[in-house]
Amino acid sequence: MRLDTRQRLFFFLAANFVVALVVGDILGGKLTEVTALGRGWVISVGMIPFPVTFVLTDLLNEFYGKRAARYVTLVGFAMALFAYTTIFVAMMVPWAPFTRDAAWDGMREASFDNVFNGSKRILAGSMCAYLVAQFLDIGTFHFLKRLTGGRHLWLRATGSTVMSQLVDTVVITFIAWTGLLPWSTMMGMILSSYVVKLVVALGLTPVIYGAHAAVERVLGVRPVTLGDDGEPVET
Repeated sequence: MRLDTRQRLFFFLAANFVVALVVGDILGGKLTEVTALGRGWVISVGMIPFPVTFVLTDLLNEFYGKRAARYVTLVGFAMALFAYTTIFVAMMVPWAPFTRDAAWDGMREASFDNVFNGSKRILAGSMCAYLVAQFLDIGTFHFLKRLTGGRHLWLRATGSTVMSQLVDTVVITFIAWTGLLPWSTMMGMILSSYVVKLVVALGLTPVIYGAHAAVERVLGVRPVTLGDDGEPVET
């Protein structure tokens, strides 16, 4: 089967979105502290892929519409669930006896458990937050697109992120860290993570416009527009 440019771009965007999502979930158990405004802010390194998912979500919404974006959201959820299941099964598989010998230089059971056992809870929290936040993001994006008649790309790109990432940040923090971190630390994580996401979203506005222009002018792929029934249709 020969794929046209629009189809190839869709697969590329969807594949990168899923990889960024799952990698961010797996890395989410590592916390770092950033000093700003005279205090330390605790954030998860799982936020590293956030700029990638932000740009990709916007491009999927803009060039393929609500249904395609929702489809990729469900595929991402299925792949996160697959990753969660794979990690759970891997944790249950017994270790080879020789790995417990003092002479063994490879990964030890405790090290493996510390890395991947923590990821299971992050993955669980992320999957719950992800579905709600993504569907909110998609709905808000297209509501703002209709409201502005397709103008002001920055408004629908940033506005949808402002709403969805607040929900995402609160839900994943409570599921992943309740009982493990003090409430004060969790509140600080929610605030710092959300502020960072907003700053990144605003900072990526030129990138969004550049990517939008590149897809249209270099690849020749046109955005979808809304029909009379409110559903996206290709132009």
